[in-house]
Amino acid sequence: MPGLVGIITKQPRAAACEQLERMIGSMLHETFYVHGRWLCEELGVYVGWVARAGSFASQMPVQNEARNLTLLFAGEELSSAEHGAGLRAQGHAFDAGNPASALVHLAEEQKDFPRQLNGRFHGLLADERASSVLLFVDRFGMERLYVHESADAFYFAAEAKALLAVLPELRSIDERALAEFISCGCTLNNRSLFSGIRVLAPASLLRFEDAHLVRESKYFDQREWEEQEKLPLEEYYAQMRASFAHVLPRYLQGPERVAMSLTGGLDSRMIMAWSRMHAGDFPCYSFGGPYRASFDVSVAQKVASACHQPHETIHVGGEFLDRFAHYAERTVYLTDGLVEPKHAPDLYVNEIARQIAPARLTGNYGGEVMRHVRAFKPARRVAGLWHAELERGFDQAESGYRALLDGHALSFAIFRQAPWHHFTLLSLEQSQLTLRSPFLDNDFLAVLYRAPEEALTSDALSMRLIADGNPRLTCIMTDRGLYSGLPALFERQLMRWQTFTSKAEYAYDYGMPQRVARIDHKLRALHLERLFLGRHKFYHFRVWYRDALGQTLRDVLLDPRALSRPYLDGRRVEQMVAGHLRGDENHTTEVHKLLALEYLHRMFVD
Repeated sequence: MPGLVGIITKQPRAAACEQLERMIGSMLHETFYVHGRWLCEELGVYVGWVARAGSFASQMPVQNEARNLTLLFAGEELSSAEHGAGLRAQGHAFDAGNPASALVHLAEEQKDFPRQLNGRFHGLLADERASSVLLFVDRFGMERLYVHESADAFYFAAEAKALLAVLPELRSIDERALAEFISCGCTLNNRSLFSGIRVLAPASLLRFEDAHLVRESKYFDQREWEEQEKLPLEEYYAQMRASFAHVLPRYLQGPERVAMSLTGGLDSRMIMAWSRMHAGDFPCYSFGGPYRASFDVSVAQKVASACHQPHETIHVGGEFLDRFAHYAERTVYLTDGLVEPKHAPDLYVNEIARQIAPARLTGNYGGEVMRHVRAFKPARRVAGLWHAELERGFDQAESGYRALLDGHALSFAIFRQAPWHHFTLLSLEQSQLTLRSPFLDNDFLAVLYRAPEEALTSDALSMRLIADGNPRLTCIMTDRGLYSGLPALFERQLMRWQTFTSKAEYAYDYGMPQRVARIDHKLRALHLERLFLGRHKFYHFRVWYRDALGQTLRDVLLDPRALSRPYLDGRRVEQMVAGHLRGDENHTTEVHKLLALEYLHRMFVD
């Protein structure tokens, strides 16, 4: 994902510059990326930046009028336009064509910078007046920075591969992180997959003097939100509604054209209900698969039409399957090994989505912050696949995960689940375009912490917010069967049917039990997948791995290198691959992980 790379050191300039160039080069993945560098030998700072052309942070660095305060910034700050008027009133002049240019003046005026910033970002502020440097990340840690401190330098980068490019001694997998990744789908507690590389925690603020780290602190404490008094339901709803209406326009503006990634659920519909965009100015799209128009697609088409906006479907089919090996390997590479090939379709659709608009607005995180949905947990393990030492690591990962659940549920969602679990897919998507969601807005979240318990137990407030924004949208059924136009009895029956179709699709796809797989194998000629698949999902890897992608499994997983990995039982891998290719066994989840780990080794370790 684009961002900053850098070295803070007293090393000779030539050596630091040579390393910096290699770090920048390791992150130039796309032709639409722009990049540059800024050096200050007196402060020992050597910084590079990579950004998507035309994005918020594509014109770096920015400086104050005296040119003694320099900011390098990655990501987006969604309140910059609101800051701008006040800064101009204080006599500051900055470039209206560079939305990030106001931020350096904000740093000049505000002693507690970057506390005022609102968005996903990381940055470096070099203050030649005080001979100091600040390195920081957003309060959720969603615009990740990987760091490594050696005896004579401090290295940081938006992608771990930039550190590996100049520090080959770090090319080894952290065993505890590996167990967490296999068990939970992500690493926990700000660990990276690589030994000696850590991730800066949410709201981290590091201060350097004379090219040495002198203090690491946090500029925001989540207890400020947690310790607010709960509100009565009606007062809470009034404040939540007012806040949502106030913050949403921030996400519809900016230097890039914005399109809506529209699903059949409530969260993207809340955005549509309050978007207030002119007819035809807010393009919408959904992702579709090869079997039928999913509920996401059919419902989204109706929502877009009711809002007088265009809609198109981005299909995942034969073209993607023909190039799966390319997308699978690239998915793992772009995300430093954190995303399994099951998300290769997401890379494919986001490449296409960028052609519609370079900024993608989504309803991501809505369920997590408004209804405290838990999006990840430790997965079941297949007996005999992993060696005993790694099995013990799985037990440690599960106990570590359970310990994280103590405390405020909303804080778990935004300060743990978001930067560890949600970041993985975000890093893949943001390699192609700018992702936005109003549900992680600072001002909106401050209100959500005041929710009474009854606000979290149903979808009633979400439906009410939609009705208040655009009542026409409540008459369109959601993908889960919510439909305000029906009597309660019929709505419950409809929701049960939608739940059944969702579970049936899961059971026929990656969740198919082994005994059912044997029956399905015998009935293979009937192509029962046409009956069950495609109603809720747009990719179907159990069938794809068995059929269209079978050769990729053979080439990658049955390679002698893959079968000899020290934490695997190679014979069990061969049995699983053979069973899945025959079709009488289902090992989709394990195949995802095995492919991810093999690509990880080939690209980052071997």
